[in-house]
Amino acid sequence: MAKLRIAQYGCGKMAKYTMRYIYEKGGEIVAAFDVNPEIIGKDIGEIMGGPAKGVKVRDAAEADAVLASLKPDACIITTMSLMRDIRDALLVCAKNGVNAITTNEEAIFPMNSSPSLTREVDALAKKTGCTISGSGYQDVFWGNLIATLAGAMHKINTIRGSSSYNVEDYGIALAKAHGTGLNLADFEKEIAAADNISPAERQKLIDQGEFLPSYMWNVNGWLAERLGLTVKSQVQKCVPQTYDKELHSETLGMTIPAGHATGMSAVVTTETEEGVTLETECVGKVYAPEEFDRNDWTLYGEPDTQVVINRPATVELTCATIVNRIPDLINAAPGYVTTDLMPVNSYRVKPLEAYLAK
Repeated sequence: MAKLRIAQYGCGKMAKYTMRYIYEKGGEIVAAFDVNPEIIGKDIGEIMGGPAKGVKVRDAAEADAVLASLKPDACIITTMSLMRDIRDALLVCAKNGVNAITTNEEAIFPMNSSPSLTREVDALAKKTGCTISGSGYQDVFWGNLIATLAGAMHKINTIRGSSSYNVEDYGIALAKAHGTGLNLADFEKEIAAADNISPAERQKLIDQGEFLPSYMWNVNGWLAERLGLTVKSQVQKCVPQTYDKELHSETLGMTIPAGHATGMSAVVTTETEEGVTLETECVGKVYAPEEFDRNDWTLYGEPDTQVVINRPATVELTCATIVNRIPDLINAAPGYVTTDLMPVNSYRVKPLEAYLAK
């Protein structure tokens, strides 16, 4: 069976890993795209920190023509954090019948935050016979890991999760989405105020494609679906994180004054018809010297069960999850297919093409 031919859309910090992992899992990168003039024209080998591969990064404006010509098996999209920000990338893949998987955080379960755009992508992908999906760190560590633990419980009352990560590792778009660097008044106005609204107002924003979901908003929807729960209500609140000394942000190219937002905690509470409550918190900020990534979940019921993972290599785990998901993506039915409908994540011992359905 021929090796998988993959396109890379977005050639920043994450692509360094996704592209290398593709090669090391037996695939090859046949095209790469970006919008940054400083990256366009570079050989992808330089981005990966290795020898030249003979594939140069092209302007994202060329993606339509290149995908139509090359017809890769899949495209990895590693750019922005909201569905509306990657609309063009998703639609250009769907238009050309190219399977696409993205690290975009909203894309893990976008129907509960951007239903109109999700339906648009779904319809086009079904028409051209390809699959679009979102995956990454949350697919395993906030999703299937928790669902697997739930399978060992007799009764669940509440699932409480908290995960933290350093926004420095993920680029400028994510840092800005977390309000990093803002004073507290601006944070309240630009970030937190969006959630001081009624359920009806929130639903209107969702229907109009203008809602700003925190990462756990979509994860709670994914978990509820995976566990067979019926969502009754869901709310989110964004709380600024601060530090009592100056902190330098390489990503933003600025020093954050003491007392300004270093990032935020996004708390999402979901009530279900079945009586199970999901309380999840995502803390993304510029870390102080003593801080580190942490993933901490407790399932309360009979019996209480806790899992804590300190210092997960979040960037690498995100990228490896994406690459390991590619056979599942290709094997899935056409349309927008969330990973709760795919097999549980698997380690790929063999080259990726060995896992394709015959």
